Amino acid sequence: MYANARSAPTRSAISVPHLHEMKSKGDKIVALTAYDASFAAQCDAAGVDVVLVGDSLGMVVQGHASTLPVSVDDMVYHTAAVAHGLGSALLVADLPFMSFRDAATALHSSGRLMAEGGAAMVKLEGADWVLDVIQALARHDIPVCAHLGLTPQSVHKLGGYRVQGKTKVAAEQLLADAKAVVQAGADLLVLECVPAALAKRIGAEISIPTIGIGAGVDCDGQVLVIYDMLGITPGKRPRFSKDFLAGRGSVVEAIRAYVDAVRSGAFPAAEHAF
Repeated sequence: MYANARSAPTRSAISVPHLHEMKSKGDKIVALTAYDASFAAQCDAAGVDVVLVGDSLGMVVQGHASTLPVSVDDMVYHTAAVAHGLGSALLVADLPFMSFRDAATALHSSGRLMAEGGAAMVKLEGADWVLDVIQALARHDIPVCAHLGLTPQSVHKLGGYRVQGKTKVAAEQLLADAKAVVQAGADLLVLECVPAALAKRIGAEISIPTIGIGAGVDCDGQVLVIYDMLGITPGKRPRFSKDFLAGRGSVVEAIRAYVDAVRSGAFPAAEHAF
């Protein structure tokens, strides 16, 4: 099944330039996380554009209280598994905690995720000193997805999983950071738990696509953790998520409903934003 999906995709492969073209045309980008070949194949079949192997696997797969214990080995293993299930979607892999602490370490970690795991892009959290890392990766032609707003690897510094950019000063800093990661060479930007009005402003003022998670409908695309989207994550579901499996008969139907809702702008609704 997975070999056929890779050798005979039903749609053209999604590339980084394709995502930029989607932004310019106003076409919504649909992203989901996946951690194995089976879910990856379901995402691909449903028309998901970007599949993210998130270090969120530390919480939803491994059962940790945060993403911090996830290793590069963990990420390579799960990225390779997801790669076997994809035929067309762009595969993005997270650089886990402390795996991009300097340019040399980031290049080594990214090389493993791409060469061993099959990723087409790596994602890393933050700005400030991270800008030097983004520049180094970009100089070596490694596509980068930046991640701003609520950055889970900084959960202890932030004091918990809280909305970011709520004050005027914080909003201006977030906008400046967004422009800085673009200048450094990022190709994509995830905005997590950011007020919808601020996310809209950021998207209008930078050239690369923005992918929101708890950042309102005006981002260029949306991403969710697939277990949240299916309503199977233990505990309380995040406010920015929605159970798309409820009332539907299969996982692929739920994913297709999510794809349709993002493309039409029906998701996220006002109750999923801040």
